[in-house]
Amino acid sequence: MEIAKIKKYKLPKESLLYVQEPQLMLFEDEFKKFGKKDFIDIEFSHRGYTVNNNVDAIIDSKIQTIGFFSGAGGLDIGTQLAGSKVISSLDFDRDSVATMKSNNYFSHTTHFHKDIKAMNAKDYSSILKQNNPEKLILVGGPPCQPFSKAGYWKTHENRLGSDDPRNMIGQYLRMIEELKPDGFILENVESLLHPKNVDAVSALEETIDKLGYKYIVYRANAIEFGVPQKRKRVFFIASKKEIKTSPIKTNGSSKEILLDANLKPYERVIDWIGKYDDFAYSDDYDSTEGKYFEDLLAVPPGQNYIALTEKRGYPNPKFIAGKRYWTFLLKLHPVQPSWTIIASPGHWEGPFHWNNRRLRLKEIAAIQTFPEDYNFVGSRRSIHKQIGNAVPTLLGKAMVEHLIKNL
Repeated sequence: MEIAKIKKYKLPKESLLYVQEPQLMLFEDEFKKFGKKDFIDIEFSHRGYTVNNNVDAIIDSKIQTIGFFSGAGGLDIGTQLAGSKVISSLDFDRDSVATMKSNNYFSHTTHFHKDIKAMNAKDYSSILKQNNPEKLILVGGPPCQPFSKAGYWKTHENRLGSDDPRNMIGQYLRMIEELKPDGFILENVESLLHPKNVDAVSALEETIDKLGYKYIVYRANAIEFGVPQKRKRVFFIASKKEIKTSPIKTNGSSKEILLDANLKPYERVIDWIGKYDDFAYSDDYDSTEGKYFEDLLAVPPGQNYIALTEKRGYPNPKFIAGKRYWTFLLKLHPVQPSWTIIASPGHWEGPFHWNNRRLRLKEIAAIQTFPEDYNFVGSRRSIHKQIGNAVPTLLGKAMVEHLIKNL
């Protein structure tokens, strides 16, 4: 990771002009008092990195990967950062496939713009013969809308016969059954493990077991693996060998750091996006003028609309706590991790920048730990969706590294 020298970021006093006294006091210790200055100095070190000029590091890897549901390549980038060459990717979204094709980091990769239902092991025969991996792994985060006990994976017959167009977990399991990799990762939203899904998860685990794999189910929060963002995901990490340990966290809270000297503090979002708060990176989407603009100005960094309610002691409350989406008027705090980046935010859904504007594409990509030089293809809306749907690359890297250790 490239780390620049210490820089000073100047947080304008005008950004906090409409924040009321009760809210200002909440972070007075972090920012100190303004005094006579028009800004607050915050020291930061830029945390970006590049990949398109560094393909040689993985080109000869004998541990190789086939990616499914690759999207813009978040998990695939993490896989190559972990040392495994991605020999093939697949997604049904045209822009996402074009994004991966446009990056030199995947110049050796065969990219399929197809639905996984149309694929089988024969489609990979020549790719596997050409690359000749010593170890093969599969990675993917299949959508799981029809998650029920009668799912695609429930029995061998059902697994090979479902016509449900949404049931991609079963299709992923089918490809695992056909390709017989040495290990695989199945990534999904944390709600997959909600108690209402207990029977279906048991059926999924039963199928993985029948396919001959040992596995762990790991709940991960991206902030614990060097990502400047609170983002919870679940990973099924499976190998032909028994996996006795969990991935090793690299970052922790102040209390956790006292107990474990190997842990680093959570990443601060300013270290990843501070450089992009420059007019050179601005675009037509910056503006937040509109119905709730003045309310957004009154929300302190790191908070949401609840700061403007009676619950938080706000004078003349504007809203009632619990009556809006959590993301409504949600704002970043420069020296804390970001809130979760979402794929398709509504007009007043955050996170917003602490300077009361919308986040720029370079910023949301950096918060997801995409490389600085990674290229995206499509409209602004499409690119935002590609980034928001991705696995943070450094989180993916940590999960794949753990799988590789257990192959």
